Amino acid sequence: MNKIFRRILTILPAVALQVVWLYILLTWLSPWASLIGLILSILSLLFVLYIITKQDEGTYKILWLLVILTFPLPGAVLYLFFGNKRTTKPLCKKLESVRYLPDWPDQTEQVFRELEQKDCRMADTFRYIHNMTGCPAYFNRDAKYYPLGDTLFPAMLDAMKQAEKYIFAEYFIIEPGYMWDSMVEIMAEKAAKGVDVRVMYDDLGSIATYSRKNVRDLRKKGIRCIPFNPLRAIKGTLNYRDHRKMLIVDGVVAFSGGVNLADEYINHVEKHGHWKDIGFRLTGEAVQGYTKMFVEFWNAFSGDTIPVMLLGRPKPAADTKAEDGIILSYYDSPLRSSAASNELYIELLSQATDYAWFFTPYLMPGEALLEAMVRAAQRGIDVRIIMPGVPDKKIVFRMSNSFYSVLLEAGVKIYEYTPGFIHAKGCVIDDKVGTVGTVNLDYRSLFLHFENNSLFYRASILEDVKADFLATQGKCREMKLGENVKVGFWHWMVDGVLRIFAPLC
Repeated sequence: MNKIFRRILTILPAVALQVVWLYILLTWLSPWASLIGLILSILSLLFVLYIITKQDEGTYKILWLLVILTFPLPGAVLYLFFGNKRTTKPLCKKLESVRYLPDWPDQTEQVFRELEQKDCRMADTFRYIHNMTGCPAYFNRDAKYYPLGDTLFPAMLDAMKQAEKYIFAEYFIIEPGYMWDSMVEIMAEKAAKGVDVRVMYDDLGSIATYSRKNVRDLRKKGIRCIPFNPLRAIKGTLNYRDHRKMLIVDGVVAFSGGVNLADEYINHVEKHGHWKDIGFRLTGEAVQGYTKMFVEFWNAFSGDTIPVMLLGRPKPAADTKAEDGIILSYYDSPLRSSAASNELYIELLSQATDYAWFFTPYLMPGEALLEAMVRAAQRGIDVRIIMPGVPDKKIVFRMSNSFYSVLLEAGVKIYEYTPGFIHAKGCVIDDKVGTVGTVNLDYRSLFLHFENNSLFYRASILEDVKADFLATQGKCREMKLGENVKVGFWHWMVDGVLRIFAPLC
């Protein structure tokens, strides 16, 4: 709490100046109150028409329509600051200013040609995500699945100990403790030996856990460290956070999944019962996808460009492992006109012929994805969702619950993990396609955050995801309408209100 309080004190002068400026402006304009009222009414109408005709998620539109119609002036100001994607321009300019990205051999077209021969419809989906994100596809060689952060973490430490050129880490939350301190110890040793070590974290995500002092201490050890989109004032880009999670070592191995760098993620401490998370390790050519993601962000937001010579060119795979399916690792961006993961899950649900199973800690999908789940279940697809049994945020959990009834009525099966909190994000569909990454099934994750996700096709890792899903389901209670999911007029009314405001959480 002290770190949050100090941060609030830091930004208070900037906020105060904004409030004073607004007060002076309103005072100066007060003699023309009637005229201003008429102008505001006209502007409110124009705002409403603009939002109605805008291509955006329906629930999000309804929320802003209610705000603007109820409070025309403050509602319009809030929309201009937080609801309109034009506020992403400062972030866009930085990403567009990136001077280079690694120019490495690209397998994408070869992958797509082979996929078209096996599954033309799935090839269309992969190409759709590639065209939307610009991220390459690879033949998967070696992807290892970890059903808990407890088992992922030792593998991360082992990989870091082997670093010879660089260690790149990008996470939403960093918190000093056993996990992070163990990583810093290795990073500092490697930095002292000339290894290039860089860390990026989300400033708002880590506001309560990581401070400027922590950053200074890290830099003293020879580790470069920057916050993403630092919170220095109330600004339009405040909503857009870096929720990505990745660790890349020498371009040889990469780790990702739901695990942040704090002790509860590896069950070293207990906050919300047993913490169930998932992750994976990549080796082979597919690591290049994650290296490019990190380099693009670091070069855009750090002001300290990664030297081309540091990255070099990837060495041919030393092992002779056969191809193990296909992988396309991409990142979501609120700067794009389309939401990649939201579109991907709608696509995959529309193609499902047997089952579609999802892990997610939060369940607040937009209307299109909700409808895709409902339609899949209604045409006989076995749609299942595993949710937490112990919430980390009670209001968010209650908002997630507000979506239960419509899904259960359609035939979707929902399970809550009774030992504790589910933080896993992933899915497996029809034994042939699935994802593991950082994407939650909520509005903020699907539309407002930068996320990363890996899409696998016919890869053996999917067998492990499926086995883990079934094992986890065995520790869950199934949610049933009228039994542990309440129904009735008052619950229907409360759920309706909560669903309107779900995009805020």
